Amino acid sequence: MSVLWTSDEIAAATGGTASQPFEVTGVTFDSREVGPGDLFVAMPGTVHDGHKFVDAAFGAGAAGAIVSQPIEGPHVLVEDVFAALQALGRASRERSRATILGVTGSVGKTSTKEALYAALERNRPGKVHRSVKSYNNHTGVPLSLARMPRDAEFAVLEMGMNRAGEIRALAKQVRPNVAVITAIAPAHIENLGSEEAIADAKAEIFDGLEPDGVAIVPNDTPHRGRLVKAARRRADRIITFGSGDADIHAIHAVSADGGGSLISAALLERELTFTLSQRGEHWVSNALAVLAAVEAVGEDVAVAALALADLGGLKGRGERHMLEADGGEILLIDESYNANPASMVATLKSLGAERDVARRVAVLGPMRELGEHSGALHAGLAPAIRDAHVDRLILIGDEMRPLAEEVGGMISYELVADVDEATDTLMHMVKPGDAVLVKASNSVGLAKLVERMVKGMPCST
Repeated sequence: MSVLWTSDEIAAATGGTASQPFEVTGVTFDSREVGPGDLFVAMPGTVHDGHKFVDAAFGAGAAGAIVSQPIEGPHVLVEDVFAALQALGRASRERSRATILGVTGSVGKTSTKEALYAALERNRPGKVHRSVKSYNNHTGVPLSLARMPRDAEFAVLEMGMNRAGEIRALAKQVRPNVAVITAIAPAHIENLGSEEAIADAKAEIFDGLEPDGVAIVPNDTPHRGRLVKAARRRADRIITFGSGDADIHAIHAVSADGGGSLISAALLERELTFTLSQRGEHWVSNALAVLAAVEAVGEDVAVAALALADLGGLKGRGERHMLEADGGEILLIDESYNANPASMVATLKSLGAERDVARRVAVLGPMRELGEHSGALHAGLAPAIRDAHVDRLILIGDEMRPLAEEVGGMISYELVADVDEATDTLMHMVKPGDAVLVKASNSVGLAKLVERMVKGMPCST
């Protein structure tokens, strides 16, 4: 692997002092992720101090470390490790000649980031960088920047937030050439108070746009005008995507054989017909955002569409498992990573579209950070459950009680205390031919249910 940073470059970027010359090929602040040649950033933490894991990092092959106290082994000594990570991220952005694409939104930002990466990687193999997992906050963004290869031609970086002002701070580090907002929904409404405030917080991404920057904005939102107005302050060009009069829109979108969609889309300079492997109308919107971004940076949209046809399942975001049980199969749809009202409705609609299934089963946990709106927003999922023709429903925790009361008499449901009880209930309930949707906010821990189901039953795909 090529050298990512030398000790002299790290010291210059951070204002630190190198103990000796060394070179690194990667960067991480998680000692469990350290590989040979990595730089280990010994971050202070609320639970554990990264300095306690320096020896383990070197044992795993780290070539050097950033620390705020002297240690044995190659290192750069700094006053503040977190500030040093931010400085290293800024230095990476400063030296890079890559076209940077920033992605945010209430719904679909990680999925869109992954799809956009795949689309650009198909155009420029080996020359595209992205933030991994959901490294989209005040520590994840500078880490993703610091990891950007010297010769990257494109980088796709995700930005998330819990409060106003956070996206602005991240965007000024990322300095995107293209800024994409996927959708606006009442996620984090507990902290922000209203959807309008959420839209304003997401629009902060435009504050970091580089000169001649492009803003890509969803058309299918009541906040479109608000987003466009914010974009005009910094963007050289604004592209809308979605339905109706959007610049990038689907002329036709129908279900494709084997799942997904067959889409004919009107782009800025051409029409394109392509297959999208991912299921659901929300993924049609994601794909249009991706093609808008690819066209904006001058890459081949037809090549990008090939990548959209080949997208695999994303763990926790729609990954599909076919589980063998009692001579038949059970479809398990893993949406365990996150949930808000818009994504709940979208994935329930996708469950309703599943064909050739005996029953539709939904295991739903609470949507977090909804504050005083929590009860009403949970209860408001009842129509989507009805429209999806859900046959059996497992609801987890007291936060789901308003929904249980709303669906009572309409559908057979179980209200359980926790994920373990939900798992036991599901494993006794599920039958061959069932399609099971699992969805909740990540903090609920429904990934444990998926893991137990997959381990407990042979998986055919």
